Order: sequence, then structure tokens, then C-alpha cells
Amino acid sequence: MTPTKPIMANKQELLDIEKGFWTGDSAYYEANADVECLVAFPQMAKAMTNAELAGTAGKPNRWRDLDIKLKGMVEPGSDIVMLTYEARATRENGESYAALVSTGYVHRADGWKMMFHAQTPLETA
Repeated sequence: MTPTKPIMANKQELLDIEKGFWTGDSAYYEANADVECLVAFPQMAKAMTNAELAGTAGKPNRWRDLDIKLKGMVEPGSDIVMLTYEARATRENGESYAALVSTGYVHRADGWKMMFHAQTPLETA
């Protein structure tokens, strides 16, 4: 039996997927979230199915002027990657938003899928 080659995460690919979660619609979420995803926001923390999570992204372009500054990336296993970054963006209504964000991805047969996502809001200047 030949050993399986470890999957090496591409930082830019993961950041591009991550940006899509900020700007994409429900179809984007369905395509890029795992079967079940654990989410933690100040007002909500729970496991959600792919369909439930997709339902939270009713319309695209909810955010604009998105800026992501990667703070760290670890690969605790050959098919799991965790990202932590600072995000700054403007809501659809013009309100500024900033947060420390952590997202976990698992590699499936059809690519990287989000399986964990948490945001801790920061003060905006």
C-alpha cells in the first residue's frame, strides 16, 4: 500500500475562498461549506447544516471594501487548516465593521470546505 501524499494548503486559495464567504450568496455557501459547520458569533453559537448556513447568506455583496490581514495559519493535520485574520469591511448600509476571525477548513474530495467559523468584533475607528 502506498502512503497517501499529504495535502498542502495554498494560503491564497484559502483566502480567496474566505473572501467569497463575505461577498457570496447562498449558492456560494452551499458550494464551499462542509456538510456541517460550527459557527460562533457574539449573538449565535451552534452547529449548522450546509443548508442552514447557506440560508444566512440571502443576497450577495452584503459587504464591500473588504480587507483581510492574515494573522496566522496552521495545518494540524494533512486535511485540516485553521486561519486567523483581522477583517475590516463596510456593511451594505455603510456601517464599518471589524473583527478577529478564525475559520477552519477540511479537505474533501471536491476541495476545501469551511467547517468552523468564529468572529470576535473589534472596535472600529
